[in-house]
Amino acid sequence: MSAFTIAAAQYPIDEVRSFVEWEDKLARWVAEAKAGGASLALFPEYGIMELTAANAKARDDLAYSLAWLSDHRSDIDAAHERLAAEHHIHICAASCPMRVGDAYHNVARLFAPNRKMGEQAKIVMTRFEREIWGVSGGRELTLFDTALGKIGISICYDSEFPMIARVLAEAGAKLLLVPSATDGLTGYWRVRIGAQARALENQFYAVHSPTVGEAPWCPSLDSNRGAAGVYGPPDLGFPDDGVVALGALDQPMWLFAEVDLAKVDAVRAEGAVFNQRHWTEQSDDALAGLPVVTQSLL
Repeated sequence: MSAFTIAAAQYPIDEVRSFVEWEDKLARWVAEAKAGGASLALFPEYGIMELTAANAKARDDLAYSLAWLSDHRSDIDAAHERLAAEHHIHICAASCPMRVGDAYHNVARLFAPNRKMGEQAKIVMTRFEREIWGVSGGRELTLFDTALGKIGISICYDSEFPMIARVLAEAGAKLLLVPSATDGLTGYWRVRIGAQARALENQFYAVHSPTVGEAPWCPSLDSNRGAAGVYGPPDLGFPDDGVVALGALDQPMWLFAEVDLAKVDAVRAEGAVFNQRHWTEQSDDALAGLPVVTQSLL
C-alpha cells in the first residue's frame, strides 16, 4: 500500500507501579491507535522510563535504571510483539536502554504484525546522555523494509544531523520516524526544525513523536514538552508550509494523519525543486574545488 494512517503519540510519563500496570497502559494506547485507523503507531524516545517507577532503585538511580530496563527488554519487547500481532499494526516502541558489551545504547524497535522486529540505536548522544547518564551511540543505520514501505528512524538528537537521514534516504527510505524526549520548548523546536529540514532535504515524510507532561519522580524525564507532527516537503502534493498534521502542545494524545508514499515519488520526479536529486551538488567532492573569496567591506 502507498497510503495509510500513522498515529504519532504525545505520550505522558506516568508513575506506573508495576509491569502489569504499564502493560495495561500500553495496550490501551495501541488499541486507541488501531481504533483511529492507524497502520503504524509511533511512540517517543525513552517513554519506557516510566516503568522504572515500579522499582525503587531503578526509579532513583540513573545508572541502575539502564541496567534494570535492559534486563527487562525481553518482557518489554514481548508485550509490543503481542500487541502488534493482535491488532495487526506496526509499532515503533518507545526507545529503551540496551546493554551492548560494557556500554548502553538507546534503542528503538519496530514491530510488524507478523511478529518480526528490527532495531535502530541512536547514533549521536546529547550532553545529558554522554556526560551524566553514560549512554553511548550506535554505529549502524537500519532501513526497515515493511509492508507499508521503506522506513528509517532518527531518534531525537539524530534528527538534527542531516547525514543520518540522508544515508537512510539514499538507501530507499520514504518515511522517517523521529521519536523524541525534550525537557523544554527549545529542545522541542530543535527536533521539530530538524525533522522539517530532513523532510525538505530528502523530499519524504518525517513523523515526530514526543514525551509530554511533568514527572518529577523520574530523574531522566522529569519535564517533557512537545507536540507530535507529520511533515513533508513544501512542494507538489504537500501543504505549502510542509506541515501535514500537528498536535496540541503538551497534551497527551494521538495525532493521526494519512501519509501517501506515492506522493514522495511524485514530488521527487515532478516537484518545483529537486532537493533529493540535487544533494550531491553540495557534497564534499562537489564543493572541494570551489574557492572561498574574502571581500572586505571594512
